[in-house]
Amino acid sequence: MSRPPFDPIERAAELWRERWGEDSAYRAMATATSVMRVQQLLLAHYDQLLAPLELTFARYEALVLLTFSRTGSLPMGKVGERLMIHPTSATNIVQRLAAAGLVERRPNPRDGRGALASITEEGRRRMEQATALLERERFGLDGLSDADHDRLYELLGRVRAADTDGTR
Repeated sequence: MSRPPFDPIERAAELWRERWGEDSAYRAMATATSVMRVQQLLLAHYDQLLAPLELTFARYEALVLLTFSRTGSLPMGKVGERLMIHPTSATNIVQRLAAAGLVERRPNPRDGRGALASITEEGRRRMEQATALLERERFGLDGLSDADHDRLYELLGRVRAADTDGTR
């Protein structure tokens, strides 16, 4: 995909400002669209980096989540909840990881209707490889200083904290 000769986010901000003025809504729109564009860029970069390991970033996140759990297993509902994705997406991710031998799905002994997703040894190994790749690339954010990272994390944390009802 070729890049336009201008920054589309900056251009959208200019057009917004021309049409509706430079108020707090302008700033919020410019910030929101910038965050969304950076997310798109980062996900594309991560997926490209992880492709040789036959992972996407979404699948990598699921492997990390399972690794961080005490037992290496979580109920499917918790996987979706903790990754903040729709249950159908969580099921799809776990099914693809299971097909690759990185996760096992088995009945949840505490809930006869539910299933547990459990990371396999190969899943742990692949997750460690992926983490090393992402760390080497500084998660695609090498243009930021440590202080920049801290400040950005704090600012985005305020947005996350404002989501008191789970709708944002």
